[in-house]
Amino acid sequence: MTTTADDTSQVADDAPEVAARRAVRRTTEHLLARQHSEGWWKEPFRTDVSYDAHDMFLRQLLGEVDDRVVAASGRWIRSQQSADGSWPLVFDGAGHLGVTIQAYVALRFAGDQPDEDHMRRCAAWVREQGGVAAAQLTARVWLAMFGWWSWDDLPEIPPHIMALPTWAPLNIYSFSSMMRPALVALAVISAHRPVRPAPFGIDELFATSAASAGTHSAAGTRERVFAGLNTALRASLQVTPRPVRRTATRACARWLIERQEVDGSWGACTPMTVWAMLALHLQGYASDHPVLKAAWRYLAECDSWPEKDVREIQTVHSPVWDTCLSINALLDAGLAADHPALVKAADWLLTRQADRPGDWTVRRPGLAPGGWAFQFHNRSYPDLDDTSEVVLALCGVAHPEPSRIDAAVRKAVRWSLGMQGKDGGWSAFDVDNTSTLPGKLPFFDFGEYCVDPPTADVTAHVVEMLAARGMERHPRTRRAVRWLLRQQETTGSWYGRWGVNHLYGTGCVVPALTAAGVPRGHDSVRRAVGWLVSVQNADGGWGEDWESYQDPARAGRGPSTPSQTAWALLALLAAGEHDSAAVRAGVCWLTERQTDAGSWYEPQFTGVLVPGAVAAQYGHYARVFPLMALGRYVRSQGA
Repeated sequence: MTTTADDTSQVADDAPEVAARRAVRRTTEHLLARQHSEGWWKEPFRTDVSYDAHDMFLRQLLGEVDDRVVAASGRWIRSQQSADGSWPLVFDGAGHLGVTIQAYVALRFAGDQPDEDHMRRCAAWVREQGGVAAAQLTARVWLAMFGWWSWDDLPEIPPHIMALPTWAPLNIYSFSSMMRPALVALAVISAHRPVRPAPFGIDELFATSAASAGTHSAAGTRERVFAGLNTALRASLQVTPRPVRRTATRACARWLIERQEVDGSWGACTPMTVWAMLALHLQGYASDHPVLKAAWRYLAECDSWPEKDVREIQTVHSPVWDTCLSINALLDAGLAADHPALVKAADWLLTRQADRPGDWTVRRPGLAPGGWAFQFHNRSYPDLDDTSEVVLALCGVAHPEPSRIDAAVRKAVRWSLGMQGKDGGWSAFDVDNTSTLPGKLPFFDFGEYCVDPPTADVTAHVVEMLAARGMERHPRTRRAVRWLLRQQETTGSWYGRWGVNHLYGTGCVVPALTAAGVPRGHDSVRRAVGWLVSVQNADGGWGEDWESYQDPARAGRGPSTPSQTAWALLALLAAGEHDSAAVRAGVCWLTERQTDAGSWYEPQFTGVLVPGAVAAQYGHYARVFPLMALGRYVRSQGA
């Protein structure tokens, strides 16, 4: 059945369970229609425009400028500018200084002039924030490559870091897998200190000395703490024999080449790939070298053209994540477990399982591979989040060759158990990657997120997966449950590392706890329910904005969104609240806002790569999570 705009009022007047049934049917049809012929699902993955700027900068530095691409990228960046002249990290968010500076420079390369209105507004906003001197480190690194900032005023990243043994503090494996390739690439870039002067200046982005001094003082405290160490390190590098320096940078290059994926990327994402390409170029690799040719092909595959002559960079593709979530949502919706679409999706997932050791073997050298990564081609960095959801999906499908499913699942469970941290929790990519030192160095703008400690959301997904395998009483599962209970906030919520924020964490943890046998009447579950009810919006939905990562008072607060409303409903339904007023109101909010196509409109960024620094908009979240929640609601009603 397809509901049109003319009968929307009728849907709103229906009982929640009737409207939910109708919405589930429509979204099921919508989702099935969007499956790729090979079996996977994938929707756009959007971040801020700084990564579009990085792509433009790379082309300028490597002399690979395509006028059509530059113009089209400029149109996209220009379209995302806020009214005050800035660019935000998230939809409808506050301006971000580093992103804004990079967007401005990218538009200058696209031909925009400083006296144009949108550029004047931008430059004025930047100066008000303290100018270039107050910007985040990444922006100033790029500016140094064009001669607008001094390399002497940037932290040194010695390539000799490659020589540190794995037991040494600040060896490359003490950084998270998300930061590691960038760290190695930046060590090479820092050693070469490239400068390719641009044909224009950006003096208009520098604040007056008085204005910039105060802001830079606040922004650069951590860098000043390490200024003395940085000076000493630079001095030691200057007297290091050239052969030693060359050996160190070559070691970095070898490390990068060994980790290039079959699609030509590093980490199957454009930010890592751009840094690695620049590092290898500086090491003497020409653009037609097979390594860089493959990387250029990958960047071309990350092009997205939402309109004619408008080009947006997809920072990452998410087919594994989108596909396993789609399977689980369709199963929640009541689709037959042997439906051809689900079997085809399972077949595709089976081809994506990691079959080779990755960086995780540094801490688990004897552990056989068995996980899944997020992207099409990323066998080096599988993660526990994708692995858990894939196993849940595969176990729900009635596959005609169950032995293939069983073999893959056994490998995944073994790998997951082997990746449990010593405290009982699970991280995304690594195990016991918890050093506090990397976050204190001024190498990145990410602070404590330079490492990969256990998180409640990832641990919850692993627990839910183990419970689905009948392992809820397994000692490792019980340890993880105890860890999750200890992580609960005093408010009753859980912090969300990979989704915004406490709504995501709580939406992950409560279903996992109840699946693992924690009674619905348990104090932790009841406190979570109380918190969710207390932050429900007056319109019946739930929302939490990005600012909650900086302001704890914003936890669970923000305009209602489809994905976040679904997360709250998933937790409440798992807690046995299917007949509560809060659940009925949340269900009504979703059913009343379903589009004619069977999806939901969600421009907000509810995904996270680095809290407070890199947000993400998953195009698939506004489909799969509402379908999961409504499907489970319908099932709970026996409707």
